Amino acid sequence: MTMEQQLLDTEQDQHNQENQGPVEYRIQDVEQLIDLWTNIYRDDGRPDWTHMLPYYDDDIYFRDTIQEIHGKEDFIRMTRRLSERSGNLVMEIVNAAQRGQIFFLEWEMTLSFKKYPNSTLYGSSRVTVNDEGKIIEQRDYYDLWGDIFDNIPRFNKAYRKFVKKKFG
Repeated sequence: MTMEQQLLDTEQDQHNQENQGPVEYRIQDVEQLIDLWTNIYRDDGRPDWTHMLPYYDDDIYFRDTIQEIHGKEDFIRMTRRLSERSGNLVMEIVNAAQRGQIFFLEWEMTLSFKKYPNSTLYGSSRVTVNDEGKIIEQRDYYDLWGDIFDNIPRFNKAYRKFVKKKFG
């Protein structure tokens, strides 16, 4: 049994004792997903996915600008890396929608770096749940470099000029 599974089993047992029955880890509507999503980001700025992990299917497929992940164990490792690297991270859900088993979340994520001012990434996530209400796929869309470079003095204008010249 992995450490993650032990942690989840311990949380499940604690919940069962407190609430007199098993909890059902199932995404049922967009409001529930928003609540779960925004509670990843704690007051101290460090993200914590432990409450959210039971809602992910063992066969989760995750993809974003940086990486592509298959399976819950690799997803858990990715969430740990992000948590360890994040000194201050704040997430705000701007818009959300649901169509059947597909959810869209538009978000603004502000993070801090050692030498530069805070950067806000503007993005969205498409989240798909299976028939059991578990997240089976998550695709995050954002412009990692553009949003970060916009906050670096002198470099921001040069980067945007380059992008416009080459791609715009």
